[in-house]
Amino acid sequence: MCADSFSSEEGGLISKSDFNVCSSVSNGSICCERSSIRSDVCVMKGDVRTDSASSRITLYRNNGHENGEVLQHEKIRPYTRKWEKNVMDTVDELDLVVKGEHSRIHQKCDVKHDVPAVFFSTGGYTGNLYHEFNDGLLPLYITSQQFNKKVVFVILEYHAWWIMKYENVLSHLTEYPIIDFSGDKRTHCFPEAIVGLRIHDELTVNSSLMGNDKTIRDFRDILDRAYWPRIRSLIQDEKREARMNMEKHVSLPSSETKMMTMEEKQDLKKPKVVIIARNDSRAIMNEDSLVKLIEDVGFHVEVLRPQRTTELASIYRVLNSSDVMIGVHGAAMTHFLFMRPGSVFIQIIPLGTDWAAGTYYGEPAVKLGLKYIGYKILPKESSLYDEYDKNDPVLTDPNSVNDRGWEFTKKIYLDRQNVRLNLGRFRKRLLRAYYHSVANESLRFRHQSQ
Repeated sequence: MCADSFSSEEGGLISKSDFNVCSSVSNGSICCERSSIRSDVCVMKGDVRTDSASSRITLYRNNGHENGEVLQHEKIRPYTRKWEKNVMDTVDELDLVVKGEHSRIHQKCDVKHDVPAVFFSTGGYTGNLYHEFNDGLLPLYITSQQFNKKVVFVILEYHAWWIMKYENVLSHLTEYPIIDFSGDKRTHCFPEAIVGLRIHDELTVNSSLMGNDKTIRDFRDILDRAYWPRIRSLIQDEKREARMNMEKHVSLPSSETKMMTMEEKQDLKKPKVVIIARNDSRAIMNEDSLVKLIEDVGFHVEVLRPQRTTELASIYRVLNSSDVMIGVHGAAMTHFLFMRPGSVFIQIIPLGTDWAAGTYYGEPAVKLGLKYIGYKILPKESSLYDEYDKNDPVLTDPNSVNDRGWEFTKKIYLDRQNVRLNLGRFRKRLLRAYYHSVANESLRFRHQSQ
């Protein structure tokens, strides 16, 4: 299963009592929260020491027991898709043990930390943007924000590229170097360890489960602080390049230069739409016509084609300054987290993706404070309309196809389907987005004038 999975098993929400199980852990003991369908979390307090060679974390208890006696033993795979056995089997398992104090003489501390550690894996579906945020960054924020950056992250299945990709965000969650658990053979000692990450729901933070009432907007504030220094640097580079270009073209007539500037200024006054274009399946086949329609409605349009190598700060800059984001359902819709609350997210919903589109992106977008508009395509707007008989269940009853299993959903609706929008139908959604954007801008202007 992956970012576009459809299993209703994923619904398993967590009650507040689940997070209170290990709220007060006595020194020298391990407490594990295992009631959530999404993830297990264990808390260890006292003299905690790592041993990466044996995939073990040992807690030494001051109780006079003889050497080598294991007083408590827990196993955990610190990844947030617990219900999904196939992927969990690929995640490294840790042994958490409690031993008597006399055993510690055989395991000296190479590095002694005076702050807690959070252990988690960046294995599993890491490499997919949805999973990187939903299964990793958001749970990491939920689990670690209570420490106000006074926490060390210890990563299983460590990827240097993941650290580089999210270093701006990670620096707002911890002020300490990140440890590669299997790559660092030293014994690290901590006064406390949280093994595994807490997760609330799809791409969100449930304030009722947070001790300090943090919400998804607080997480987005961290993204804002994380990316703006880099964005300012990009803007300065562009200004410098523009000045150099101006110096090269000083021979242009001043009236022509002035006219170009006025056109640009006029365009900037319009509300801005960003289309997140897909590079594989579920592409918009009449994208050029869509762009023209959006311009005719009164928007300025930018088409964004994110690649794996595209710098997230660049994407954040584009979306943070836009009024509307449009895209076809898929992992790239995770970028709605980069939109300002109050802006508009239009998700184009291909055949067979209704539940996933709403659950993974539509509902979380509303929780962030976006105006969400779902555009469910008709069979004639799907490329599948040309492949199947008009009465085939693929077109008339997608739910029955999804009920046959994930492999059918993926093969038919995700990997082989493109969309050709009915621009007349879609225009109605654009008008709603336009009027909302204009009203929003007017409201912002009034607030700034007060």
